[in-house]
Amino acid sequence: MRTQYFTATSLDGFIATEDDSLDWLFPLGDVEATSYPEFITHVGALAMGSSTYRWMLDNADKVAASVGSPWPYSQPTWVFSSQQLPPIAGADLRFVRGDVRPVHAAMRQAAADRNIWIVGGGDLAGQFYDAGLLDQMIVQVGSVTLGRGKPLFPRRVTKPFKLTSVRQVGSGFVELYYDISPQE
Repeated sequence: MRTQYFTATSLDGFIATEDDSLDWLFPLGDVEATSYPEFITHVGALAMGSSTYRWMLDNADKVAASVGSPWPYSQPTWVFSSQQLPPIAGADLRFVRGDVRPVHAAMRQAAADRNIWIVGGGDLAGQFYDAGLLDQMIVQVGSVTLGRGKPLFPRRVTKPFKLTSVRQVGSGFVELYYDISPQE
């Protein structure tokens, strides 16, 4: 079991625009050509921040047109937010706030022997990293720049992550796999 931050970023290190749009991402390629279809089969639980969850709410029609349902995940999902957010019908959601450590323990139990996916955003992934709970980053780098927006990983990291794999996906993406050693 691993806790993984799987995400896409622009060349200049942003996962979304300032207004949380992902419209820059979709023209870059077909998700089915990436490692995502294999990745998701090994995921037993998800963690998501409130901005990512709000994007799911705001784009439920797009998601449904793409996958047949406004909520694309069968796994239980923990949504970290200090705000009251509406549920999505049919989704296995747990709304939480505060320290990621006790939530991670519950996620591990729910995931059994499968992985935990930190869906986003970057600060939530950083909180798991700060707590020593993040094992791997899988970053799809798209061939666009945004100039500004929501950062990939808003943390200062001086101990390099270990690059374990690089894979080109079409002409618009590269996937980078990093193992993360425990902080010292």
